[in-house]
Amino acid sequence: MCGIVGYLGKREAFPVLIKGLRRLEYRGYDSAGVALLNGKEQLNVYKTKGKVDNLVEYCSDKDVTGHVGIAHTRWATHGEPSSRNAHPHYSASKNLAIIHNGIIENYADIKRNLQNKGVKFVSDTDTEVLVQLVEYIMERKSLDLLTAVQVALHQVIGAYAIAIIDKRDPNQIIAARKQSPLVVGIGDGEFFLGSDASPIIEYTDKVVYLEDGNIAVIRLEEKQESDEQDESKTGLKVLSILGEEQSLAVKTVDIDLGQIEKGGFPHFMLKEIFEQPDCLTNCMRGRLSVDASHVTLSALIDHRRQLLAAKRVVIVACGTSWHAGLIGKQIIESLVRVPVEVEYASEFRYRNPVVGKDDVVIAISQSGETADTLAAVQLAKEKGAFIYGICNAIGSSIPRATHTGTYIHVGPEIGVASTKAFTGQVTVLTMIALAMGEAKGTIDRDEYLEIVRALSEIPEKIKEVLKTNDKVADLARTFTYAHNFLYLGRGFSYPVALEGALKLKEISYIHAEGYPAAEMKHGPIALIDSDMPVVVIATHNAMYEKVLSNIQEIKARKGRVIALVTKGDTTISKIADEVIELPEVLECLEPLVATVPLQLLAYHVAVCKGKNVDQPRNLAKSVTVE
Repeated sequence: MCGIVGYLGKREAFPVLIKGLRRLEYRGYDSAGVALLNGKEQLNVYKTKGKVDNLVEYCSDKDVTGHVGIAHTRWATHGEPSSRNAHPHYSASKNLAIIHNGIIENYADIKRNLQNKGVKFVSDTDTEVLVQLVEYIMERKSLDLLTAVQVALHQVIGAYAIAIIDKRDPNQIIAARKQSPLVVGIGDGEFFLGSDASPIIEYTDKVVYLEDGNIAVIRLEEKQESDEQDESKTGLKVLSILGEEQSLAVKTVDIDLGQIEKGGFPHFMLKEIFEQPDCLTNCMRGRLSVDASHVTLSALIDHRRQLLAAKRVVIVACGTSWHAGLIGKQIIESLVRVPVEVEYASEFRYRNPVVGKDDVVIAISQSGETADTLAAVQLAKEKGAFIYGICNAIGSSIPRATHTGTYIHVGPEIGVASTKAFTGQVTVLTMIALAMGEAKGTIDRDEYLEIVRALSEIPEKIKEVLKTNDKVADLARTFTYAHNFLYLGRGFSYPVALEGALKLKEISYIHAEGYPAAEMKHGPIALIDSDMPVVVIATHNAMYEKVLSNIQEIKARKGRVIALVTKGDTTISKIADEVIELPEVLECLEPLVATVPLQLLAYHVAVCKGKNVDQPRNLAKSVTVE
């Protein structure tokens, strides 16, 4: 969950590294650090607790010259956040420096063995164990850095993306990955490293995504004119951990730099909430016909037999993606008439699930790097299931591990609390259900056309909802000091209630729970009093009268009700304390509009409380470790 940046080239490395760290800070912000080689056999490591700004201030009077460097922003796993535990880590001789994303599971055994041989440690991290092991192997066996890294990686158990430099060889960075993402950018006589492409795209759109078990050897070499088109002589070599040279698969990254800037908004989260109409238009583009009469998914065209023959669908995901899966379950069961189970990937991977060749497993992950979801994919694949990925990050690990899939195409999501990725995932799940339902003949043609046309109108409906922003901001001020919130919904709105509660917890640190409205009487009603705000999704659908009764029960106990109602509602609007009106949409598409005011509510409450909206405490954007 940490962020890795590296640079080797003709520029001063420090500004490139700092800019890259700022773009990766959503991955971790407990501490940050840089290691710089200045070409004089001098390896300077600077690191400090806190955010990248703290690091910049700390380095203000330091020697930050050098054309080679690695940098890191940390989300702590082993060892509390501190300057001592921040990366990069020196080896004992201070010849080597390493940065690492992941977890070395057997670090304690390796550390004990090294300590018994006289190696001294200065941090509590698993990462320092790796750099000390590499140096010990180099010295004891007289090996070069690359070979020592290969030998060391054979001994470690766990997940890693690493970059390591040696002051005795100042023109080289060695990087490796296993179950943690790592991207190499290829520029004109320069190279970049990143946990994702965001620190790289300002300088080059040519990247190599390292595969599991691969090691990249990056050297600064003068290019000859005759070599300009020969990628094998660019100074980048990719090897397997066994030393077998791998072919270079150079990809072109298509990311607009403006997508990873705030664009005048005070926070990325608010920007990404307001981007949703355009994002969902992009998500549907080329898949939903211009006349809104048909949904076409290449995955269904290419893998029609496997998808339509499925006797069961299993959705695996974590966090917000799991909530999207709950909505997907309802719409797939409704339109495709096949049973769907939704599993937490973290639980699925650690039991012996009954899954096989007759099952389609849908893996949902914004980053495509979620460790538990990736492990669930691998487990299901081993058991013979057909794997379908729904991801946002192109070229990430989960799309590469699945048989087929659909990108949500909502653009980079920087805010840690997911917003546009959630609605993008729900949109893709809806299109999957429509395409499969039509292909199987399990949906009536008129109903199919009605849903497709209504789906095409969702971006405009969300624009309408976004006009409530000022009202929600005013409402948020009233409830800023609440200690607990309850969110209620029924049917398709129940997962929206869960997602609304999660958003409030994530960024405002207010305890909140989401419940099916009918379950309120089975426990949560005991909590309701005049200090308990209750958010109720009470749109005008088949459950309207039931939800009305729930609201009356809350009011009878002096609970304060914030109701999301369909525009023009005259009944619940008279009972609720606060009302947010939503445009009328089909019930199965309500989550796409109902979730937006709940995102805004969480955002504005957090802002009123003075919280760091984009970087909430203890959280990181991409959970690439267990």
